[in-house]
Amino acid sequence: MNRKEMLEAVHTEVRACTLCPLHAARTRAVPGAGPADAEIMFIGEAPGFHEDQQGLPFVGAAGRYLNELLTKVGIDRQHVFITNVIKCRPPSNREPKAEEVETCKPYLDRQIEIISPRVIVTLGRHSMARAFPEEKISTVHGQPREVNGQIYFPMYHPAAALHQPSLRSVLEADFARLRDLLDGNLEPETYTPPPDAEQLSLF
Repeated sequence: MNRKEMLEAVHTEVRACTLCPLHAARTRAVPGAGPADAEIMFIGEAPGFHEDQQGLPFVGAAGRYLNELLTKVGIDRQHVFITNVIKCRPPSNREPKAEEVETCKPYLDRQIEIISPRVIVTLGRHSMARAFPEEKISTVHGQPREVNGQIYFPMYHPAAALHQPSLRSVLEADFARLRDLLDGNLEPETYTPPPDAEQLSLF
């Protein structure tokens, strides 16, 4: 199979998944969307109402704001891959539980392995915590870091800026830094997790 076929095979599994209780209340699972050879991969937290209805990631208000941020820095959404840490909507949009994240982890691992993106942008602390479990998003956002040869770029979730307008300028500045990174004008620092850290690697 080629990469596109391999990715679709994962997504077919996600759509039929019954490994955790979230499947019982979903309308549609949301495996992700974008090309199998995307240079940039965005990982959010979990599907919301509109995502659950359509089976597509970031199609609600946060998705519209993400589109705006991408456009401002000249990134075509059709050229990036977008997914979430968990693939089914939690009840009332609550935060994902640890066991739900762990259950969905193999799907995300396989997506990353297949796509092999140049940069993984983590949106929100749940996504960031899988690569940097002991960090705070308030201190590491906008700082690209290389872990085991993979570049991660932690950012606030676009939904956070919808609830806290003061974060809009922060997100816009971080997207400008992402553009600098892609253009070779910003170098990622090498990140080594603390030896006692519970490393929940994306690999």
